Amino acid sequence: MALGNGPVNDPAIDTRGLRKAYGPVLALASLDLRVPDDRSAEARSEPYHRHMTDPDPRPRCAWGDQPDELYRAYHDLEWGVPVRDERHLFELLILEGAQAGLSWSTILHKRDGYRRAFAGFDPDAVARFGPADIDRLLADVGIVRNRAKVAAAVDNARGVLALREAGITLVDHLWSFVGGSPIVNRPGSTGDIPAKTDVSKAMSRDLRQRGFGFVGPMICYALMQSAGLVNDHELACFRWAEVQREG
Repeated sequence: MALGNGPVNDPAIDTRGLRKAYGPVLALASLDLRVPDDRSAEARSEPYHRHMTDPDPRPRCAWGDQPDELYRAYHDLEWGVPVRDERHLFELLILEGAQAGLSWSTILHKRDGYRRAFAGFDPDAVARFGPADIDRLLADVGIVRNRAKVAAAVDNARGVLALREAGITLVDHLWSFVGGSPIVNRPGSTGDIPAKTDVSKAMSRDLRQRGFGFVGPMICYALMQSAGLVNDHELACFRWAEVQREG
């Protein structure tokens, strides 16, 4: 089917017959059936889906102001909250790596599948996964079935155990890159937020040297943001101040 803005000039078409057959339809199409928008100018300037589906008018980061309830809840309740629990940090490490090349929404909607497939994100259990487990995971439609990502998740679990053997916890090690306290930024918009920083580059180099996979500088910075090592909520977002109190 051809798409375009102008009429189709085909001499084989009997336009008189078309007008006779479809005259009533064409007349209806010419009517202005738009519903008057009686909202204020200020309201019209905001995302329209907020007025249709969202009774919560609190200002959010642009990326978090979405009609997807799961996505919205992640922004409102999790993103940027300082995480100091090993299993939770391991979960975010796996999920951020799984996102590479995909949307975060895709990963969020597969999160329960990951939780089931990866033993509740227990690094001790995942570190014991062998070839049969890898095959099982690659057949699991509840996760991203990418061999490199699946293998990296197992390697990362073993990396967590290696840190312990060296007398370091994953929590203490990751938080050491920010001196133990969250970096608090003041972005005015999403455009002010970097994709990677010198800190995330240093974290990436360190983790790679320890055998971790899918831990490039951008993935590490995403992990820092999700786990609250850095507060990158927009300054006008209601969560910018809240996550600092929750830390």
